[in-house]
Order: sequence, then C-alpha cells, then structure tokens
Amino acid sequence: MTRLRPVLFALLVPALSSAAFAAPKPFDARDLVTLDRVSSPTLSPDARKLVVAVREADFDANKASTGLWIEDLFARDAAPPVRFTAEGFNVNSPAFSPDGAALYFLSAKSGSQQLWKQGIAGGDAVQVTNYALDVGSYKLSPDGKSVAVSFEVFIDCADLACTKSRLDATAASKVSGKLYDKLFVRHWDTWADGRRNQLYVAPFGDDGLASAEPVRISTGIDGDVPSKPFGDASEYAWAPDGQSLVFSVRVAGREEAWSTNFDLYRGFVNARMAPRNLTAGNPAMDTGPAFSADGKTLYYRAMKRAGFEADRLALMAMDLGSGKSREIAPKWDRSADGIKLSADGKSIYTQAYDVGTHPLFKVDIASGDVTKVLAGGSIGGFDLARDTLAYTRDNLKAPAQAFTARADGSAERQITQANADVLPNLAFGDYEQFNFKGWNNETVHGYVVKPVGYEEGKSYPVAFLIHGGPQGSFGDNFHYRWNPQTYAGAGFAVVMIDFHGSTGYGQAFTDSISQDWGGKPLEDLKKGFAAAQEKYAFLDGDRACALGGSYGGYMVAWIAGNWPDGFKCLVNHAGVVDTRIMGFNTEELWFTEWENGGTPVQVPRNYEQFNPINHVGKWKSPMLVIHGQLDYRVLVEQGLASFSAAQRQGVESQLLYFPDENHWILKPHNSVLWHDTVNDWLKRWTTE
Repeated sequence: MTRLRPVLFALLVPALSSAAFAAPKPFDARDLVTLDRVSSPTLSPDARKLVVAVREADFDANKASTGLWIEDLFARDAAPPVRFTAEGFNVNSPAFSPDGAALYFLSAKSGSQQLWKQGIAGGDAVQVTNYALDVGSYKLSPDGKSVAVSFEVFIDCADLACTKSRLDATAASKVSGKLYDKLFVRHWDTWADGRRNQLYVAPFGDDGLASAEPVRISTGIDGDVPSKPFGDASEYAWAPDGQSLVFSVRVAGREEAWSTNFDLYRGFVNARMAPRNLTAGNPAMDTGPAFSADGKTLYYRAMKRAGFEADRLALMAMDLGSGKSREIAPKWDRSADGIKLSADGKSIYTQAYDVGTHPLFKVDIASGDVTKVLAGGSIGGFDLARDTLAYTRDNLKAPAQAFTARADGSAERQITQANADVLPNLAFGDYEQFNFKGWNNETVHGYVVKPVGYEEGKSYPVAFLIHGGPQGSFGDNFHYRWNPQTYAGAGFAVVMIDFHGSTGYGQAFTDSISQDWGGKPLEDLKKGFAAAQEKYAFLDGDRACALGGSYGGYMVAWIAGNWPDGFKCLVNHAGVVDTRIMGFNTEELWFTEWENGGTPVQVPRNYEQFNPINHVGKWKSPMLVIHGQLDYRVLVEQGLASFSAAQRQGVESQLLYFPDENHWILKPHNSVLWHDTVNDWLKRWTTE
C-alpha cells in the first residue's frame, strides 16, 4: 500500500503557499468535473478500518477512475488514509471479508469486470473470478466461503459459455436487424438484446478462487436480478446460514414496461427447487431485503400502489415462519432509502428526503419510533459496524467528505479532506432555505443561493432552476449535473423551488402532482419566485432565466406558453414538449400511465390537458434546447420538436445536441460544454 497523495487527504494544517494568499476564484464547471468524489464508506466488521472510494477525473483524457483508500480509525488523526488499491485499478463495490482480513472489490483490470481480493495486512490484489462474462454485482456469504454474483445472460443458456458464444456470433454476423415481439425494446440508453441479469452462487476453493462454473439461483425467473438500469447488490441478501438468498425481481412477460410489481423471491443454494415468491400478495414494489441475525425475520421496503414508481417506500418486517408482514413505522410519512440493522438488531438505520435535506434516521423495530441521527446537508452512502457509523455528507457549498460517529450520531469526526488542495482557492455562494404559501396556501420550501462576490445593496440576474422527476428535490446537496454553484460562480443568484410533487414533504405532497403537471407546480413556481424576490432584494426578477431538465424541461416548455412574460430566456434540457406522444414512445410506460391516469388511448384528454405542444403559438421567450441522442426516457425528437417550434415561429433559439449522451450529460468535456453554453445563453439575455 502506498501513501495517498497529500493534497487529497491532507492533515488539517494550513498550507503556507502563495496560493493561500490569493483571492479564491469563482467555482465553475471545470472545477465541478475535476473534483475528486468520495463515496462508498465501508467499515471492517470490528469497526477499526474504514475504506472509501475516491473517483479522480482525468480531464485531458475525458474519463475518470476510482481507487480505494483505507484509514485505521484507532490511529485517529495521527495517520491519514492511505491508498489501498494500486494505481491503474479502476474499482467499485468494496466489501470486507467476514473476518476483516481482506477486502473484495470489482475491477476490469484484467480486461473484463471480475471480483478481486486484497489482504488488509498487505500484498497485491488477487483476481478471484475469471468468468467469460462481466461480473455485474456480488455479495459475500456470511461465512465468507461463497459469493453471490450476477451476470447478464441469455436465460435459456445452461452455462456462461453459451452466452459468450452467442454474443461472439452476433458480433461476427453480417446481419444487424433485430426482431422484437414485446417491450422493452430499449431501456434508458441501451437496446435490448435478449439478456437478463441473473443471480448465481460460487463457492471459494482452498486457494481462495471462485468455482469455475457458478450455480444459478434465479433459475426459472424471467426478470433482471438486479433490476435494470440502476439496480445493485442491495436488491438481494444472504440468509445468515448461507443456504439461501432473497432477491427482488420484476417478472417480465408482456406487462414488464408498464409494471412496477417487484416481488421478493427466496432461492436455495443446494436444493433443486424453483425460487419461492414471498410477497405475491403485494401488487407493487418489494425490495431491499435484509435478514435478522437469527434468520427468522426478513426486513424490506415496500410500496402499496401498483404502477406508481414514486409511492412511499415503507419499512416492513416479515415473519418467515408464518409469512405474515407488518409495517414497522406506519405513522412516519417519509420514504425509506435503504436498510441497515443496528448491532443489537432492534433498530433500522435508513436515509430519507426530509424538507430539502437528506438525513439519516434510526427506526425502532418494535415501536416504530423514529429518531433523526444525522442532520444537515445530505447523508450519502453509510455503513454501520458495532457502535460506529461511517458516512458521507455534502451540502450546497461542499462536496462529499467521509465522516464517522457513534451509532447515536455523537462524536462526529471528519475522516477525509478531499480536494484540500483546490477547495480553499474556490469561492462559493452562500445559501439559505426559505418557505412561502404556495398552491392552496400550503407551505412550500425553496433555496436561494447568492452569487459569488455578493455585495450588499446590489441586484443580480437570476438563474431559476426547476428540478426533474417530477417527484424529486433540489435540496441541500452537492449535485454533479445541476449544481447551483456553477451559476453563482458566473455571477447569477439562484432560486430553486420544491413545488408540489417534490419528495421529502410527505406522500400527499408528492402525490399531488400526478395528473396535474401544469397546475399546482406552476402556481408554486410563480408564487415562489415572487416570494423570493420580496424576501431577497438582491434578486433582479427582470433579469431572470428559467432552466430545467426532464420534468424541469417539460416545465420550461409549459412556462413558454403559459407564463410567456415570466423570464428573459429559457433552457430546456431533455424536456417533454408533447405529453401525448411521450405516452407512446417512452420506455417505462408505467410512468406516463400513472401520471396521466391511464394510457393515451384510455384517457386522451388527460394527456392534452397540460400538453405544452398545444401552447407553442404563444412562445416568445428565447429558448436554448439541449438533448442527447441516447436518451430513451425522453426521446431526442422531443428536443427537436421544441427547437423546430421555436425556429418556425421566429423565436430566438439554439439547439445543443450530444450524439453520445443519454438523459444525463456525463462525459467531462461534454459537461463543460453544456455549462459554458448554458451560461453564455443566460448572460446573453440578462446583461444590462
């Protein structure tokens, strides 16, 4: 193990350099994409060692890589973290062996993504799987003698070699056409080729290497374990005796593209029997399983309403003997993000969005009482071992750092000083949360961010950010795509409103946007902007531009025709301009069908009620349209339609098109171009 470069995890000692005396420069997009990113805090079983993942960007190469660093928590500040994985390893998914003697992780160092192991005491990393296919995810068995792994396979193949052979044959074929007979034909940014994520188990041999041919646990299940496109190992769990696993899966069939019915199945390692459905009685989502220490109780998260992806995720407990389930905290009106059991097994730790923040909560399993353990900003990934919590925290002025604390949240200690060489030289805008009376006089919250270099008595142009989802939030976190500090650094004040439909304010508030996309939210945005201007005199409402992506882009298109005098300019990223056609051509049909109360054939009026395309004749505000070719959630044709509508009517407009990006703009250089283009557009129309 080599010592980590001092600029990344520096001791808390001021640097005596000329840079320390220079005025900080305003934060911008180049800073955003090159910051090191700390994630995946992972504790050893004895809570002595902490491993974190650090993503470092190579801007010139237009890519990033992630390495692991380790800290001896008993050494405290006497010894900062050191690099654990060697240079050149791009890794993910760290996990300690049950005895704490080794760390496992995934890496494509050998040419395909495989499982590796490295001893904590020293030595080089050892590749422990060598399969014909990439290992998509993994989870070690409780005794460390086996590992559950997922692969993307053709489910009718008897072994991994069969899938590899078919892929090779397809690559060599001169035929490119594909014939489909059901949805999904594509998902997020990838066309379907017939493969499914499937779950396998492989024992480790005496040499520590996984068996050559793992055993499929999800046999007979036509579905993805983990789910696509963003599922991970949190969707399956080992039983304490290591003889079975429980996994979440949406069985496919004809209804896959409009179903949110994920069930929990139990598959057995040695028994030759089909997996058993544990939650067949719930037509909505069941996911995130976790066993009690004695294996008698299964904890998980569940929604209640079929077809609704933003329903509240309740914490559940199932008695595996009787099969009966109960909700643990039915009076807690928040949606749980995950499950981590306390050392004594009496409590569940979970994060949840809460009034523009993302705290960590402790939920008593017996009583359902909820305690906020960690507050302030946004708690990202976290881990719990014995009486020690490890977690990341970020906020609107600071990227994530790793911390530890006792299980009750006391004795907090910052472990990492990521970007210690650059953050002191960057200037960020101060921010404040405010609230106002929105639709129906209900309380709505928002944030205002001051521009960098703010001077009392001056007024500033405004970037009015509108979040996507629509069931989402622009809260107190450090976002790597929609970061308000990139606008504050360019001289703009920023206003963000968590309109009706946002998460973290109770399920009824979240529900209220469905079938009302252009109603309550628009009223909240209008009232919120007026309230912000009244409260903050430095906001120049006459020099303001509105911008948003996905639903935020939809709202920009809706504003263009229904609040045409509201803003000097508009930025529409990946926005829906025709809700009717989206009901036919988006991939996850459950989304549009829930939000509109049915299909476009069943309820055509619902799709037209708040359809921006019906109001393009009133467009007059200059509009920048941005879209990626690989966006299969909101197709690029939606962006082209917005641009065409503006151009045909003589509305000042530009189109920024990315042939290699999806719903998000992810490549470092593309992100900088995105931000430069957006800020140039805002400045063009707001300069006095």
